[in-house]
Amino acid sequence: MEIFNLDNHPHVELCDLLKFQGWCESGGGAKEVIAEGRVKVDGKVETRKRCKIVADQVVEFNGGKVMVKP
Repeated sequence: MEIFNLDNHPHVELCDLLKFQGWCESGGGAKEVIAEGRVKVDGKVETRKRCKIVADQVVEFNGGKVMVKP
């Protein structure tokens, strides 16, 4: 499992996290896969593109997992 650090930010938007992780080439691509129901947050499908991901949440996409840390 990979780690994503918030670096003292309170949250990161789901579409931005996918882009920052390199799982999607663009924000538009990230929004598309989220809308298709291909992304999970804490084990549940998440379709809100701008969902705020906070510390200790786990995001899954296409076989990859990332744990968000403060």
